[in-house]
Amino acid sequence: MANYTAADIKEIRESTGAGMLDVKKALDEAEGDKSKAVELIRVKGLKGIAKREARTASEGLIAVDVRDTDQGQTGTLVEINSETDFVAKNDKFVALGDEAVAAAVQSGASEPAELAETSFGEALTNAGATMGEKIQVRRIGRVSGEVVTAYMHRTNKDLPPQVGVLVATDKAGAEVARDIAMHIAAFSPAYFDRDEVPEELVADERRIAEETAKNENKPEKAIPKIVEGRLNGYYKENVLLDQAFAKDPKKTVGKIVEEAGGTLTGFVRFRVGG
Repeated sequence: MANYTAADIKEIRESTGAGMLDVKKALDEAEGDKSKAVELIRVKGLKGIAKREARTASEGLIAVDVRDTDQGQTGTLVEINSETDFVAKNDKFVALGDEAVAAAVQSGASEPAELAETSFGEALTNAGATMGEKIQVRRIGRVSGEVVTAYMHRTNKDLPPQVGVLVATDKAGAEVARDIAMHIAAFSPAYFDRDEVPEELVADERRIAEETAKNENKPEKAIPKIVEGRLNGYYKENVLLDQAFAKDPKKTVGKIVEEAGGTLTGFVRFRVGG
């Protein structure tokens, strides 16, 4: 029987992210040689990549980078996924997230396929092999402005950030940017302003509101006003500038920025799996 200890198993699990059974099998095959066991885990992991492609990677983390540019600042978010939260909280996986966002910044990649074509693609493949799970970059988001403020939220204290928000403002708006980023994390607006809502979606909401009002036997003359009211309700729920501000629901987010004398120019929000 191979000579190894529980501490050896723990060390290899933490360094590779591999499951306990896989680590034991590798140590048995390597006759207790830890370096050889890690190599075996990686080799077998590479062979199993095709089988893992069909599996679901719904855990993971959000990584962030904000840096100065000639025009102000640019922030980048990357969502990188694993299959289990065990891997998601592994130090190697967290480091991989940092590597992913750094590669996205350096390359300017805006899509995972573009990022896979950089040198990071090999690191991603190797990570999946050693950790024995499907590891993938799901999406990349970027926003630029005079000032970019980041807010990262942990939905579980034992896991890395599961929600990431970037808010772009001018310098005056930066005063309230963090509070707005926290609001975005909690209320997940779909659009920045009303102009961003697709025309076909507005038309559908208008049609549904009208048909609903008619089915409720509302007076014909009142229907246009009812439709506009319900459409405004849609905006208040889905459009950031129209949403009631989390810290002061009597005011909209747009009003909060206006009172600060600033301008809000854009945002990005990622939630793992969302």
